[in-house]
Amino acid sequence: MKILQNIIVKQILTENSKGSLISSLTEKKNLLQNECDQLLFELKKNEKSKKFQSPKLQLYYNKEIDARLEKIKIIDFQLEQIHMLPLGSEIKEKEVQGIVEVNVGDRWENAVDSKTIIIKEGIIEDIR
Repeated sequence: MKILQNIIVKQILTENSKGSLISSLTEKKNLLQNECDQLLFELKKNEKSKKFQSPKLQLYYNKEIDARLEKIKIIDFQLEQIHMLPLGSEIKEKEVQGIVEVNVGDRWENAVDSKTIIIKEGIIEDIR
């Protein structure tokens, strides 16, 4: 019988991977900041037009801006953590699903043990 199981993919932190993680997070942060700026611009534009002075509309814009600011705070925290991590650390990158074969007589604990794939510089280093 085959069952689906979650497999954790971890990345070994190297100088190159650290740089790409930092640039990726910085890019996401800049995108979120641009979205905040655009939402603020649209909010002020709607306030000046005086067509839609709906409190619901203003609440919607504020909610969207706050959500993006919260994501920016999370990214800032992640950037701080990456800067503090030493090279060689393992970082959880994502989870994928894999198929595991189980048979009568197999140890259940061994079949459902969490599997981990270790990646270094885009190459699989180890499967645990």
